[in-house]
Amino acid sequence: MSKEEKEKLKEVEERFKFRSNSYYLSLINRSDLNDPIRNIIIPKAEELNELYTDLDPSGEHSYMVVNGLEHKYEDTALVLFNNVCGGYCRFCFRKRLFIDDNDDVVNDLSEALNYIKKHKEIKNVLVTGGDPLITGSKKVTDFLWQLAEIEHLQFIRVGSKMLAFNPYIFLDTDLTERLKDINKVKKIKLMAHFNHPNEITEVTKKAVEKIKETGIMIYNQTPIIKGVNDSAKTVYNLITSLMSIDITPYYFFQMRPTAGNYSYSVAINDVLNILNEAFKELPGVYKNIKYTMSHKTGKIEIIGIYDDKIVFKYHRAADKEKTGEVFIRKNNPNGRWLEDFEEI
Repeated sequence: MSKEEKEKLKEVEERFKFRSNSYYLSLINRSDLNDPIRNIIIPKAEELNELYTDLDPSGEHSYMVVNGLEHKYEDTALVLFNNVCGGYCRFCFRKRLFIDDNDDVVNDLSEALNYIKKHKEIKNVLVTGGDPLITGSKKVTDFLWQLAEIEHLQFIRVGSKMLAFNPYIFLDTDLTERLKDINKVKKIKLMAHFNHPNEITEVTKKAVEKIKETGIMIYNQTPIIKGVNDSAKTVYNLITSLMSIDITPYYFFQMRPTAGNYSYSVAINDVLNILNEAFKELPGVYKNIKYTMSHKTGKIEIIGIYDDKIVFKYHRAADKEKTGEVFIRKNNPNGRWLEDFEEI
């Protein structure tokens, strides 16, 4: 970047933090101004538009039962382990965690652990943040051990983009050995976050092999992002690249309308067209992926369009009586979130 370009982006960085590392930046094709990795990690002026202003559009804070712990779905708890990542995706939906005076993340998670122990309806915990594996430190595995010892938990999920941001942490430390020991007591599922096939490097493949030796299963979830993976060809290549290294594609998300994210969002009608086109070329075993939005009322699966209508289904609902409910709204070709579609 020129000095002038950097100067223009200072205002963006003052509002939405920038963070990356030399490994991830090395994946950028510097001669391509629309390189997908560049679009994932490098700020751009469009982030300052005010079409989206909410820092918590899914209402996560309203489901906080104790600091650091969300309990939205009866059988699932979500722990915000920290407020830092290996890099800050420009389209992050939890930007609020990286802003000063945020109190959703706490250093002492003993209160969260006590809550999980007391609430036996909780069958699984998602440890996320931030990125709990950013350093591969003993602190995170100590916490996972404490969860593993809670009898009523069936499994633990760990949300992390470190396989993309810095796969070396799985090779150069004893992190995988510690995870392997925990996995013998309580099954761990690693929820990876690959947005584009260019993030899957030879180092990544070695790290995945190392994780597979632990018995931990790896799943992937990603939003559909303008300028990154908003084409059928890229979606097809991402799915096949992941499956080739035994990572199961799990969710495609609709971009949350978080402040700063509008320029990265794609209209739902366009995403459906992209996914339908990509899926035409894929065998059935590759098509278990759900296209959903993480709405404040629950995880809503976006089924499809017919005539002038669009079909949704509650994949998971905060009100569990609504789980599985199918509902129809008037289609809006430019709609990007549930509220953009009129009730019928």
